[in-house]
Amino acid sequence: MNPSLKEVVLPMISAEEIDARLCELAREIEAGFTGETLTLVCTLKGAVVFFVDLAKKLSMPLKMDFLEAASYGDAQNSSGIIKISKDLTNTITGEHVVLIEDIIDTGATLSQLRAHLLRQKPASFKICALLDKPSRRIVDDVTPDYVGFTIEDKFVLGYGLDYMQRYRNLPYIGTMQFVEASSS
Repeated sequence: MNPSLKEVVLPMISAEEIDARLCELAREIEAGFTGETLTLVCTLKGAVVFFVDLAKKLSMPLKMDFLEAASYGDAQNSSGIIKISKDLTNTITGEHVVLIEDIIDTGATLSQLRAHLLRQKPASFKICALLDKPSRRIVDDVTPDYVGFTIEDKFVLGYGLDYMQRYRNLPYIGTMQFVEASSS
């Protein structure tokens, strides 16, 4: 990065807005799985904060599992190359599964993850995304069943999302701008 520039994160979705929407998402999910045990699958690393906070708001029996796949590396745009570096620990055959995703951008990663998980023949399969950028979609076979927020085409970070592995711990979702560093 140019040393004369500094990173500034501008809030876009507040922690309070996120919390309120998670309560609504939990009710929506519970309504679709009355009397069932649900298996939540978290995509690491970006969805982990969303996953944990959402799970705490669900009042139904849950199982949890994790997988890690990425197409970004340290860039702001998808590389298009999907790599699964950690697969599920348990089988999801016959389970009611909700895949928890941080953000749906082009849909390329999610399309491949969906196909990978459906090969295990779950009883049902749904997708829950914290953020959805439909204007960036290039893959048509993935549609989230539950969406926290639909956003415009901006690079976002915080609440689990990162920029070069930083900013995941912000309690809100923001956008980054680069501004001239002051000479003080």
